[in-house]
Amino acid sequence: MKTRQALILGALAAAPVAASAQDIAMFGNTPSRNMVSDETGVVSEWDIRSGRNVLWSQPVGSQAYGGPVVANGRVYIGTNNEGRRDPAIEGDRGVVMAFAADTGAFLWQMVHPKLSSGRVNDWPLQGVCSTAFIEGDRIYYVSNEAHIVCLDAFGFSNGNDGPFTDEEDTGEIAGDIIWSYDMIAELDVFPHNLATGSPLIVGDVLYTVTSNGVDEGHVNVPSPFSPDFIALDKNTGELLWESRPVGENILHGAWTNPAYGVIGGRAQVVFPGGNGVVYGLDAATGEVIWEFDCNPKDSEWILGGRGTRNNILSTPVIYNDKVYIGVGQDPEHGEAPGHFWVIDATGTGDVTDTHAVWRRGGEEFYRTMSTAAIADGVLYISSLSGYLHALDPDTGEEFWTYDTFAAVWGSPFVVDGKVFLGDEDGDVVVLRAGRELEVLGEYNLGASVYCTPVVKDGVLYILTRNRIWAFQEGAQSEPT
Repeated sequence: MKTRQALILGALAAAPVAASAQDIAMFGNTPSRNMVSDETGVVSEWDIRSGRNVLWSQPVGSQAYGGPVVANGRVYIGTNNEGRRDPAIEGDRGVVMAFAADTGAFLWQMVHPKLSSGRVNDWPLQGVCSTAFIEGDRIYYVSNEAHIVCLDAFGFSNGNDGPFTDEEDTGEIAGDIIWSYDMIAELDVFPHNLATGSPLIVGDVLYTVTSNGVDEGHVNVPSPFSPDFIALDKNTGELLWESRPVGENILHGAWTNPAYGVIGGRAQVVFPGGNGVVYGLDAATGEVIWEFDCNPKDSEWILGGRGTRNNILSTPVIYNDKVYIGVGQDPEHGEAPGHFWVIDATGTGDVTDTHAVWRRGGEEFYRTMSTAAIADGVLYISSLSGYLHALDPDTGEEFWTYDTFAAVWGSPFVVDGKVFLGDEDGDVVVLRAGRELEVLGEYNLGASVYCTPVVKDGVLYILTRNRIWAFQEGAQSEPT
């Protein structure tokens, strides 16, 4: 154990050097998961009918929730098989697609079969909902089969790489597996409805939730002793450690993502548990450093979302030794009051009663699935009800609120002095970043926007429910 811990500590210490030598992309841009980019020259308006400022667009499946992420001159997204890029592959599947970042040319796809257990573990037509982590020539994500998968970024175009050499599909547009870790077979986890989550890599260590959840009756936890959170060797897929602080207290499922930061001189990985509690773990060992219950003491969980206790569908953001996180529920459970918390992450043990910096709750803040963006003294956070709040990150003071008049699943994204936010009606609003509300424009993309926009090399990429778009200042595509 000491030898393994020493290896992990060495990998974490070397992380900044490794990161600078690789092209890296992930959900939230950095391990802190703050939805902010330092890119410049980003487009603020476009017209998809005339093609003005549209670099390219491509159809994907009929539902798309994974990504986009951009690295190596490629764009990667998660979707289903309704796009039928390979006519020989029929039926419902989980799919990861790769496109050329400059032209939109389709390059390859990785296709996963559905779990035989059906919708209790693998909901129909949802595809791969995990946003991938990209590092150099490797892609890491969680498949609909509850496999943590490492792929070659170039597919089979550069041959069959890695020790995993028995893929069924080795055609020109097929994905190339380097390694795959089956969480159901190895850990006996029970994903509720779907396995997902965006893995996080620091040094040579991959961190992810296991998506362990309740059964179809929404009461029993079939695998209460299975881990909630794990660390793997990114090179081999070997399990390094596991953590199980939630156990049988899971409310519904666990589908969100970890964040990483050095807090008070100690490397921590922070993840939301399926019980509505946020945990700070020692990044080298998985030991629980602190925990914080994101629900009031008198809250109650009631099936179907009618109660006042919420689980967590957002990703924690680490900023100035604090954790920023909101609570919510499955969108099918509807709108209701929620909470947004700012937690002092320097404590130890149960810090629920001692380390809340500030909170917005009740009618001031509704249930959310969104992740925060903090830039230039302003915190941006949206709710499922469609409100985008601009707040003081230190005090919670409200600067302004913008109403999209539609449900919001994704997160606000801050780049080049602008805030981008998509909604379920297919609209993307562009606002000027800052303490004064100024709308620069609103543009409809023809289908729901459930994911968060990203920018790479000045190009804005937005994934709708069924299409990936690339926008660039001065670009001109064919009119539609």
